[in-house]
Amino acid sequence: MINSTIAKRTLGVNFNASGHAEIFLWVPKAGNVAIRIERGEDIPLSKKARGYWHTVTDQLQPGMLYRVVIDGQSFPDIYSLSQPSGVHGASMTIKLNDHRWTDEHWNNLPLEEYLLYELHTGTYTAEGTFAGIEQRLDHLKALGITAIELMPVAQFPGTRNWGYDGVFPFAVQESYGGAAALQQLVNSCHHKGLAVVLDVVYNHVGPEGNYLSQYGPYFTDKYKTPWGDAINFDDAGCDEVRRFFIENALMWLRDFHIDALRLDAVHAIKDFSPKHILKELKEQVNLLMQATGQTHYLIIECDLNDHRYIDPLNAQGLGMDAQWNDEFHHALRVTAGEKKEGYYTDFDPISSLKESFEHAYVYHGQYSAQREKTFGTDPAENLGRQFVVFSQNHDQVGNRMLGERSSQLFSFEMQKLMAATVIISPFLPMLFMGEEYSESNPFLYFVSHTDPDLVEAVRKGRKAEFAAFHHGEDARDPQAEQTFHQSKLQWNKLEQEPYQTMFSYYQALISLRKTHPALGSTDRKALKVDFDDNKKTMTIIRQHDNKSVYCMLNFSAEQQSVSVPVKGRFRPLFNSASDQWNGPGSSTEDIETGSSLILQPESILILEEHV
Repeated sequence: MINSTIAKRTLGVNFNASGHAEIFLWVPKAGNVAIRIERGEDIPLSKKARGYWHTVTDQLQPGMLYRVVIDGQSFPDIYSLSQPSGVHGASMTIKLNDHRWTDEHWNNLPLEEYLLYELHTGTYTAEGTFAGIEQRLDHLKALGITAIELMPVAQFPGTRNWGYDGVFPFAVQESYGGAAALQQLVNSCHHKGLAVVLDVVYNHVGPEGNYLSQYGPYFTDKYKTPWGDAINFDDAGCDEVRRFFIENALMWLRDFHIDALRLDAVHAIKDFSPKHILKELKEQVNLLMQATGQTHYLIIECDLNDHRYIDPLNAQGLGMDAQWNDEFHHALRVTAGEKKEGYYTDFDPISSLKESFEHAYVYHGQYSAQREKTFGTDPAENLGRQFVVFSQNHDQVGNRMLGERSSQLFSFEMQKLMAATVIISPFLPMLFMGEEYSESNPFLYFVSHTDPDLVEAVRKGRKAEFAAFHHGEDARDPQAEQTFHQSKLQWNKLEQEPYQTMFSYYQALISLRKTHPALGSTDRKALKVDFDDNKKTMTIIRQHDNKSVYCMLNFSAEQQSVSVPVKGRFRPLFNSASDQWNGPGSSTEDIETGSSLILQPESILILEEHV
């Protein structure tokens, strides 16, 4: 027997096989609860065990607007699947299983084959919709990525937002196209052979339009987070709160055919229950996979450097499949020339990058001066496919006061070198939208709140939050519509130089990783790293089936002399300094060891043994 919460959505308004609306709401402290249909009578609900309210009715049909009346006060439905008039307006009923799926032959990819591409729906295209993304899927296929990662799509205030201010976890953002358009996008991705990862936020709920506390104890003052009181995962009433978020996760996987979830900032989830909410979520996802035969992954953002989060359940871990590795990013950026300020102060050029290649975490038990404590564990037994690495992402770009991408901070050659460093790693590479052709527009922080006091608080908060990085620069107004439009990708750049060359460069790099076993392997143990701190050079040896590939990296602004560490004859597989990639030019002839190689400034040369 499949658990009802596994087989179908049970919370909120859902439609049964007879077409009747089954309504199931948790409002534990209420004396009366009803559904108020727009231009209709109230439908009373009956109180059930543990504070739930329930009824079955034929008065509420798909596509109708309604509100929930709690002791005489009406609110939008926190379980709503659609908010056509925004976060303060009436909710609308949706029949989730009306979509006609045609992806029955789709099988999720093995995690080690994920080549991720993070995008923000509102700024990815001029349309700013799921349909707009659909029109660009051939571009992503041509690039060679295998999985798109959507920033959060749960309903947020207004039409412009990163998505982390979502307040209706079950509703799909109306300005993006709503639930049906998201289902259509996922269906199309699967037909193109692309997996879909969805970013979800279970560590906080946005400030505007947050009606959860009107329903029950969704928050607890036992713990504080950067967003205020923590979500109640272990205090009185937590069982139903946990159910709320677990049902949400299962809905995306089951009813929207999402392949993997990326869980935002799980270090901010406060839970001292005997069974952590992430562990319970993993168990429920496992049950779903058993029931459907589909494969799903849970990928987390976590800055604790604690491998227990990604250890399997049978090893007393929380069972998450993978995590973002920000420390790889920090080490790479400092190596590329980023100033050691803010959270970069704990990272050193070259040596920190070597630590990340070898240990995933840079801090895996050493003393951290920034944190003033010994920090991190060594994930020695965790596989390379459990770490997602990148040279930029929405946070690392957008949390700069001016939202500069790498294209505005580094030379063309350094951009190519940083991209290659990510793609040759034994981890899962992720690109941020537009990076593949050196998009020059910034990616800024933007919102469209309706509360003037909240808008002003956001403005002041943005200026203060990253003061350590910027000195005297003017912040872009997050509320201004221009800030949002300035963050959109400029697709016409792809037809121009040097953007076209950069795109071809990324294509070639990704193709090389996908076709060369040593570079495509996520075996962290078949890896050797050497470096020269003075020259700012690094040699990374990737191995597979007794065959080795030698990646020679030069992060300095000058030519450097290096040697291949073994005897033999070698041929270049890839050279970022090649004329083909608008580089300074370099020899592509076979190489005999015993003589030094000259690496061009800010370049990578990849060699393989020539038999």
